Parts: sequence; C-alpha cells; structure tokens
Amino acid sequence: MAGKGFRGMGAAVLAMATGACASGAAPSHTGFLTTYEGLAPRTDVVRASVSQRRDEALASSITRLWVAPAEVFGVKDPVLSDDDRRAVMNEVDRQLCYELSERFEILEQPDPQAGTVRVGVTYIRPTHQAGSAAAAVANFFIPGPIKVRAPGGTGGLGAEAELLAPDGRQAAAIVWRRDAMVVGTDKPSLSRIGDAHQLAEPLGDMVGDALAPSDRALRPRPDLDPCRRFGPRVRVEGILAGIATGLYEPGLSGGRRAPESEANSD
Repeated sequence: MAGKGFRGMGAAVLAMATGACASGAAPSHTGFLTTYEGLAPRTDVVRASVSQRRDEALASSITRLWVAPAEVFGVKDPVLSDDDRRAVMNEVDRQLCYELSERFEILEQPDPQAGTVRVGVTYIRPTHQAGSAAAAVANFFIPGPIKVRAPGGTGGLGAEAELLAPDGRQAAAIVWRRDAMVVGTDKPSLSRIGDAHQLAEPLGDMVGDALAPSDRALRPRPDLDPCRRFGPRVRVEGILAGIATGLYEPGLSGGRRAPESEANSD
C-alpha cells in the first residue's frame, strides 16, 4: 500500500508539473557585449530564451581563439557564496572550452592575431534544496530519464557571449538564459548551485553553435587537450552518482582545475 501511495504522489507531481515547462523570461541586455545590433530571437529553441547574430564571413576568417575567463556581470544580488560562484564560473569555462575546441584552435594565452571569446554570466538562480529532496523521492517511483521538479524550486543560468575578431569587431554574439525544467532531464540537486552548474553544459553547446561559422567542420581532438586545465571532459563518478541517487552533484560532475604546473606540462 505504501508503494502505491508513493507512486500516486509521483503521478500527482508529474500532472501538476506538466503545465510548468516553459523556459525562463526573455534575457535582457546587460551591457556586457560590445554591441547588441543585429541580435534576433531564435524561435526554434524550446527550453531556453536565445537571441543571436553572426557575421558568417568575419567568423569564417577566425580559426584560432583565446577564450577569456568567464566573469559575473550584472548579477546584483549576492545570492551565492564566493565558493559557489567560483564553482559555477569554472564549469562555464570548462564547457565553453570543450565546445569551442571542436570548432577552433584554442590558445592558452591571448594573441593579437587570434580571435577572442568573452563570456559574462548575467543570471544565476539558486536551486531550492528542500524541493529537490522531495523531487528525488517522487522520481524514484517514476521510471525513465524524465525527472519532475517542484514548481518554483528550480534554479537557472544566463549568459552573454561574443566572438571578437583580432581588430575588435564583433563576429558573432549570443544572449542566453534558461531555468531548469519542472519536467525534463534536469536532475534535482541538494546543492544551491545544482541547476546553474548543470546548465553550463547546454550553455556551452549553444555558444559553440552560435559563434562558429555554420559550415565549420568539427575538429579532431588534439593529443594535448587545450582544455586540460579544467579537468577531464567526462566525470564518470558524477554519471554513476546521478544514476544511483537521481541527484546532480556539482562536486562530482564538474571539472576540477588542474594545478598550474600540471596544466602547463607537456
């Protein structure tokens, strides 16, 4: 009887949540980008709010990149501790580096002859930990990869990014914002940064697609990974923990920065 009660609770949560799957509010312009001229909203994206532009000819002329460290820009409320913010920013750097390395040659230092990618994290919404705990219990009785979350308890992430040519002209830009889905594949987390941290991956995907020329072929991964300073591309322990618990754990899922001496070694 208890099992039936929990299954009924899970079904009720699912029914309640299906009407709350919309993405977050449209992203606003914070002033981080050098220009917002030509940005147009994308209508083919369901789970996020996205505006972007790209000068195909100028972007096609750029093959080598310096990816500047992501910075927090325009987030007025100190909703996270310094350590939590740093963890989110590290994961944003990691995901962007990996995605862009599939389309550009990534440099480890700025180069006046190369392009530059600038990224500003403009929105961080903490995850509601108690709601995530309740969702984890309900999800235990719902088979499959789809997760349900407590409405109002999901976190989010927003960012602006641009590709600059060596002469400073903006070759491409994107404004992106997404809240975790009430019904979807976003895992609940007992960490306040659980959602913002895991949303760095779709952010990286979108930035890579937005900044690279549409006809740019994927590059083979070099033997010496240019993103190695951010840690491994895949954290197996995080995947296994998610399967076992149904929860997302940033400490197990994100990259760990390698010591400077290790990152610079051949």
